[in-house]
This record gives sequence, structure tokens and C-alpha cells, in this order.
Amino acid sequence: MSLKIGVIGTGAIGQDHIRRCSQTLLNSQVVAVTDINLQQAAKVVSDLKLTAEVYPDGHALIKAPEVEAILVTSWGPSHEEFVLAAIAAGKPVFCEKPLAVTAEGCRKIVEAEVAHGKRLVQVGFMRPYDEGYRALKAVIDSGQIGEPLMLHCAHRNPSVGENYKTDMAITDTLIHELDVLRWLLDDDYVSVQVVFPRKSSKALAHLKDPQIVLLETAKGTRIDVEVFVNCQYGYDIQCEVVGETGIAKLPEPQQVQLRSGAKLSNAILMDWKDRFIAAYDVELQAFIDGVRSGQVGGPSAWDGFAAAVAADKCIEAQNSGQIVKVGLPERPHFYG
Repeated sequence: MSLKIGVIGTGAIGQDHIRRCSQTLLNSQVVAVTDINLQQAAKVVSDLKLTAEVYPDGHALIKAPEVEAILVTSWGPSHEEFVLAAIAAGKPVFCEKPLAVTAEGCRKIVEAEVAHGKRLVQVGFMRPYDEGYRALKAVIDSGQIGEPLMLHCAHRNPSVGENYKTDMAITDTLIHELDVLRWLLDDDYVSVQVVFPRKSSKALAHLKDPQIVLLETAKGTRIDVEVFVNCQYGYDIQCEVVGETGIAKLPEPQQVQLRSGAKLSNAILMDWKDRFIAAYDVELQAFIDGVRSGQVGGPSAWDGFAAAVAADKCIEAQNSGQIVKVGLPERPHFYG
């Protein structure tokens, strides 16, 4: 039997997920959609030739008897409200990042899920499902390079729009590293500092770009992440782990090496959707399979909370220029 899914939010990512669940993934059926723009929601249903009802709002969709699981892909500030409603209804929910726009909102979701007594929430951090990151984690966990001492990372975009602000380098861009590096190292952050190199002439006047985020973990691993969102040349994700006895590096996306015109070259991707498209498929299939088996897995509400706490401290460090302590409460036993 296919899992009957309701989708709240039919913007770009919502449409991608609806298409995945309807045309690519196994054992799933989108039976309900809604959006703040109901005409757009109806158009998505029509364009994808779905047999799905358009509900007037997210709460009506969550309460619908035929909806067994929910995807929240709406405007970020609405996520907390809909995830809490899904938990109250006892329905599994996949929430695209952010889980909530504040750490306090994430904490409320954690408390609601713990009170419910069973995991219902999976957060849409896709990098732990990326083939390259999984291979890198396998090397770290094997002990082949010893304990990780340092990580050198980069998150580069060719350009960003006028609405992109300096703090979004943390909340929209670095947030993926904040999650995946905790997962890679099985460790938590204890301090953060943000420094600003010479500003790129390609950055808009209101934006400080690039930035370097310096993180320290509880085990003493030091991490530097370059965030450069106007690099021009491509979408480029790098992660190098320096261990006691060796170095492991995130593999490049598979590309054909070209010998032509007196050059030896490899193409560089320009779009994040191309870089992580397979990971999106794997993470949503994992959610579907988890719900059908009765056990939601993947990045948890606690992971969403931990990333939000670290992001808040990174923004504080942006503004102060100081080393800022990152403190998490003790992780509930509920999350293992």
C-alpha cells in the first residue's frame, strides 16, 4: 500500500517533492496539497495530473482522514506551527529546513515530540543522504585516518540575489554544514567565531562576502568553513578531514574528464539542485520507508534544534567579532 501524503506549500521545493513522490519514489501517493496561494496549488495538481484534493489551509490538510503523513515545504516562519499540529495529530511529518526560525521554536517541537512518546519528525537536511558524505563518514568511522583533528570546508555559490543578507550566510547557507559536520564527527559545537576577509567586489553593497566560520567541538576538533556566495565560477562544496594518520576528502561529483582544445578539464556544477538531486530522492524515500515500517529516522527534531542553536551563536559572532560559546542542554534519552 502506498503512503498517502499531504504537502503543505507548493513553491519550488514543494513542487519538486510532489513530483518525486508522484513520479520517482516508491510506495507514495500525494493525496492532498495546500498553499497560501490556492490557485497555484490547484495548478500544480493539474500540471502533474494528480488525484489530490486542494485543502484551504495546512491545518485542514493535517486533519484530513486520508492523509497519513505530511510534508511541510511552506514559508519558513510557518514550519513550527504546522509541525506542532502534525505532532498533535499523531502524524509523521517531514519538514524542510528550517524546522523553526528560532531555536526556541525548535525546542518546543522537541518537547512536543518527546511528550508524544514516539519519533514523528524528520528534518530536511539532505547531506547525510549524499553518497559522497556517506563515503567520507565511513572512512572516519572506520578509524583508518585516526581521530579527526581538523576539518577544512567550503560552501561556495556562483552568486546570490539582492534579498540575500549577511546573516543568511549562516541561516540559509552554513546551516547545512552545521548539521552535516555534527553528523560526520558525532560531536557537538562548543564555540564559534566569524571573521571577514577582504570583501569581494562581486558582492552587493549590503553583503559581507566571503566569511570564514571557525568552530570548535566538544572533543577538540577545529573546523574552518569558508562561506563564499559570489564566487562566480560554480557551486562548490568541499570538506577535508585531517586525521591523526591520514586525510580524507569529500569526493567531487562524478563528471566526465575532458581532453580538448589543449586543456584537461572537469566541468563544475552551477546549481545546488544538480549537486544534491540524488540525495533529495534518497532522503524522501527513507522517510516514506520509515513511516511505512513504523519508525521515522534521519535528521531529528533534536538535530534541527542543535543546528538552530549553533546558527544563533554564529550570528552573534558575526555581530560581535568575538569567540562565542555554544551551549546545548543535555540531549533527551528519547533521541538516543
